[in-house]
Amino acid sequence: MKNPVKKSSRSVGRSPKSQDQEPASKPAGGQVERLRTVQVAAVAHGKSLLPLAGHTALVTGSSRGLGKAMAMALGAAGAKVAINYQNGHEKAEQVFAEFKGLGYQGGLFRGDVIDASDTKRLVREVGKQLGPVDILVISATPDQPHKPIEEYDWAFYQSMLDFFVKSPYLLTREALPMMKQQRWGRIINIGSEVFRLGVPNFSAYVAAKGAQTGWTRSMARELAPHNITVNMVSPGWIPVERHANDSQRDKDCYLATIPMLRWGVPADIGGIISFLASDAASFITGQDVAVNGGVTVC
Repeated sequence: MKNPVKKSSRSVGRSPKSQDQEPASKPAGGQVERLRTVQVAAVAHGKSLLPLAGHTALVTGSSRGLGKAMAMALGAAGAKVAINYQNGHEKAEQVFAEFKGLGYQGGLFRGDVIDASDTKRLVREVGKQLGPVDILVISATPDQPHKPIEEYDWAFYQSMLDFFVKSPYLLTREALPMMKQQRWGRIINIGSEVFRLGVPNFSAYVAAKGAQTGWTRSMARELAPHNITVNMVSPGWIPVERHANDSQRDKDCYLATIPMLRWGVPADIGGIISFLASDAASFITGQDVAVNGGVTVC
């Protein structure tokens, strides 16, 4: 691809039939296993290193790829995690079996997070099974083809806004009453570096991510008096299984733009999500955290 930055939009890309994609390697592996080892040692000394114990997290689009890594990291930190998917039931079942095999607590929930009635049902079912949702990670996304504006129609623009503005709106409206009641909540949107980079031939996705960024900032100020934080995590291009057929040239071009001279891995995203969900981040709100090895430093 002539413009290597263009590929950065793949950071959170998923097809509408999968909502997320399985990484080429197990996403949270090393980080999760290290955390479990430390936790075992801590328990042996009468200490707890499960900062999210007692909390319930709903991670949308979490049956594959980056969403899966987020769910695994939150589970490792002690939260009860609702793994959400819309399509691909068999794959979702496999991921949930892996999640349970690691000893984590949670459930598997199907739901269309851009549909008002289904979102209401989803949040209520999670609440009944796992407890009220007080950590909301909004990760589900549709396919994102690169096209010049002449080849986009408004229906496609609307689909981007549905996932990145409507979905956060619907989910927050459902989870917010309990967050306000207990005066504790975490809302974390998954953004993308493409907004800061202004990637061309990608206007629908970039514009919707810009809108999501504005929504995050406004809600952070609105909900701060209730001790509810609202933040965004914006990954760079972190390869997952759906990128297996991308050309080596495109990969090399993007890698050359990363100051840290390495690829990000899904566990890099899981780590920052766990931190922002914890009490250690209780005074951080309205922020857009870029996780891309320094690509957007200027």
